[in-house]
Amino acid sequence: MRIKTRRLARYILVADLMWIPAALGAAYAIHYGAVWNGSSSFLSVLGTCVVALLAWMCLSSWMKLDCFEGGWRFPAVVTQIFLASGCLIGLLLTASYFVREYPSRLELAYFGILVFFGFIGIRYCARLLLRSRYLAGDVRKVVIVGAGRVARELAIKIEHHPEMLCKVVGYLFPEDDVLDIRAIPEPAKGVPAVSTLEVMELLRAESIDELILALAKPAWPEVLNLAGRCREQGINVSLVPQPYELYLSKPDLLNLDGVPLLQLQAPSTFSPLRHWWKRTTDFVLALVLLVASVPTLLPVAIWLRLKKGRAFRWEPRCGQHARQFSMLRLNVDRPATNAVPFERALEWLSVTELPQLWNVLRGDMTVVGPRPEPLERVRCYSEWERQRLSVKPGLTGLAQVHGLREHHSSEEKTRFDLQYLLNPSLLTDISLLLQTVWTLVIRLLRYPQLATSVSTIPERETYNKFSSHFAKESLQGAHRAQSGSD
Repeated sequence: MRIKTRRLARYILVADLMWIPAALGAAYAIHYGAVWNGSSSFLSVLGTCVVALLAWMCLSSWMKLDCFEGGWRFPAVVTQIFLASGCLIGLLLTASYFVREYPSRLELAYFGILVFFGFIGIRYCARLLLRSRYLAGDVRKVVIVGAGRVARELAIKIEHHPEMLCKVVGYLFPEDDVLDIRAIPEPAKGVPAVSTLEVMELLRAESIDELILALAKPAWPEVLNLAGRCREQGINVSLVPQPYELYLSKPDLLNLDGVPLLQLQAPSTFSPLRHWWKRTTDFVLALVLLVASVPTLLPVAIWLRLKKGRAFRWEPRCGQHARQFSMLRLNVDRPATNAVPFERALEWLSVTELPQLWNVLRGDMTVVGPRPEPLERVRCYSEWERQRLSVKPGLTGLAQVHGLREHHSSEEKTRFDLQYLLNPSLLTDISLLLQTVWTLVIRLLRYPQLATSVSTIPERETYNKFSSHFAKESLQGAHRAQSGSD
């Protein structure tokens, strides 16, 4: 039986709850050794254990701590568990204050370290289990009906969610549909049109488990005919609602007398309180980071001043509600492909963006949010992409920790930016900041090997990774049912 997404989350929660008393007992043993202080110690440990279990169940429900919901990314797992473990220890300290039963701070420190590494280990073991099932071929084979950007993104999302135990093995698309060459590495040319009956024979021959409709017009007669035949043959059929661009909302599926009704609820607006604490946090954090970055920026600024005549430059950008502002950055051209290695290193490590902390202090930008883009790009925005302008631009964001930078398309970055806007919170901002630090450290470690091609590596890696996902068994072809073929 395949592990369903919700069932996997429950398994992980049960493993967490089993690890908490074990970690608490181990922390007690590390701190006190084999000495047992009687019933008072037992009651203290028991009370701490009960509070920890209840607190972790609440945190798991609130923060989605199975760590698979947003796609498996180890930096995100580490930062999310780190924040949750810190909240757990904080709740334990708060509870001990109210009951006037103060546990040892050193014991709590041991407990915090043990639960942190234990929770990460549980999730990593779950990832290894899923990977072993992938290698054993115990996955559902999926074919996507569609060839556009929605089909491409759907395949990438499925790849990033190993808990689904699904593998995209190919595409089907009407012959007059436009093929996105980024979606299929080597699209077939001149493939003749085939009937729905022949498509079914192909699906049965490849043992396909599920068909996902990702078409702009899923109600085409040939598509409905194919979906009906798939259900008759036991092949599951799923549908991506169109237009997909409306997904910046919280969907709620209703069954209205047999008619499925997908309600798109607008995300909650930012309250005045959230505006206040975000602005306060931005100001304090930007001030601290700006002071801390002076030892790095000062020698770099002097070097650029001597070499280019000026150290900084102001660049026009679009901010919140499409208002124009001047963004401060180091005087390094982008992309720095023809620059000296030192300038390429500054861009690769994002040192060029540190002066934007001044924009945060001024209120033009925030620390976490969508990256600001040039006016020329914003003029070409679709109405859907303009939704990312509803908040202040930021130094870093969800798109950046996923590896997207200046040369990536606005559409790709908008996908992640709008996901961030759906669930903004202080913990999310802290998690993204920690992931940004992780990303910069990895870049620093990798720079010596990538110094010769800094500006092209990210995009090439993205497409190579996606292309390698589709094996030789991919189904490539253009399919349209012919009248009377059945």
